[in-house]
Amino acid sequence: MININGMQHVVLTVSQFEVARTFYKRLLPALGLKLVFDGEDYFYHVGARTAVGVQPCAPEYAGERFVQLRIGLHHFCFRARSRKDVDATHELLLEMNAHVVTPPGDGGWVPGYYYVLFEDPDGIRLEVAFVPNKGVLAESVEFNPGQNFKRKP
Repeated sequence: MININGMQHVVLTVSQFEVARTFYKRLLPALGLKLVFDGEDYFYHVGARTAVGVQPCAPEYAGERFVQLRIGLHHFCFRARSRKDVDATHELLLEMNAHVVTPPGDGGWVPGYYYVLFEDPDGIRLEVAFVPNKGVLAESVEFNPGQNFKRKP
């Protein structure tokens, strides 16, 4: 078996690069990621056992918005260490006038799941979630897909 150690990085391609730069340069340091590269067409934050890079889209796609159910990324989620961290993220998002899709609350996917779901300026969905203990890897705990992940006929 290959033994991986978490998610190394995610790179996002955005249509509103300078607006995204402002958004992520405020959000990511608050989540514990440090800006390690800030170039003309790419910036990269590292920390909290992951990294996030952001780059502009090709000119022919400028002005397009993220569509969650297209092929590709659905959303990505940062794992918080506590419910307080989820709440603090929500407060920061409100200060930033970010679009909050789902304010902090319990998710039914696993006992104790607590999250906030929001969008970046291009509509890319992000989540910050707290899952206690081992989550679905704990004994006698099962993942509950609810209505979110059931195949529609």
